[in-house]
Amino acid sequence: MSAQAPEASSPNRRPMHTRHIEMHAYEREDGLFEVEGRVVDRKPHDHGPIRGDRMVRAGEPIHNLSVRIVFDLDLVVHEVTTQSLAYPYAQCPEGGAALAHLKGLKMSAGWGAEVRRLLGGAASCTHLRELLMPMATTAFQSLSARRLKEPDRLDATGRPVKIDSCYAYGAERQLVQVHWPRFYRWREEDAPQSAGD
Repeated sequence: MSAQAPEASSPNRRPMHTRHIEMHAYEREDGLFEVEGRVVDRKPHDHGPIRGDRMVRAGEPIHNLSVRIVFDLDLVVHEVTTQSLAYPYAQCPEGGAALAHLKGLKMSAGWGAEVRRLLGGAASCTHLRELLMPMATTAFQSLSARRLKEPDRLDATGRPVKIDSCYAYGAERQLVQVHWPRFYRWREEDAPQSAGD
């Protein structure tokens, strides 16, 4: 059964808030790569942030914040910079400085735990920190064409690590059956039916 899209409109709802998140990845001339993430929050009505010192007019950004990460082919972070164009409190731009601690980390297994350890709570801007998870995924996806030319990565038993990494690569699904039949996991419903059934 496929998922259905939500209805386009409903007479019982009204817009309250819009969050727009964008991710872009780039290849640089120096052999490194960049991934940029931006979050923009707007409301359809005038809004005074709680304990804030300014009124944000309807449609104007409450937050317009971005992060840029420079990384290499191994997804190791070389540089992190942030930009705060719109924010509710005067101290907000200072919350990006802590992201420099990500330099030298690898955007792979354990990335989320390190981000929480280094940047959790009051150590950094919450909104910038929230961008870091999908930015790591975007960085990984940006290198997919290069990975197609490489041999499959295997675990200690010789099984491709791609198997069971997501729904489509589940061990009982067709992609595994076609590309790695040795590791395909038969399901009961795949068993051939005898003539007497």
